[in-house]
Amino acid sequence: MRLRVQVTPKEGVLDPEGRAVQRALQDLGYAEVKDAQIGKLITLELEIEDSARAHELVRDMCEKLLANPVIEQYEIRESADSSD
Repeated sequence: MRLRVQVTPKEGVLDPEGRAVQRALQDLGYAEVKDAQIGKLITLELEIEDSARAHELVRDMCEKLLANPVIEQYEIRESADSSD
């Protein structure tokens, strides 16, 4: 089973990398860009068939390693194949 984890900063948490991208885009003439947020996408291939158990394991992984729950939020989604 393939699961994808999208990790982003929590609302209100300073995102200096996102701010730098926002300013750079505005400097390039994209004045419409009012905010940018940088995150990470993690794709995990698990040898497990039980979807509920897979999600439980990945939530545990996020809390222990993949995300910093103090300043980041994460979303776990199933991925049907490598093209999505």
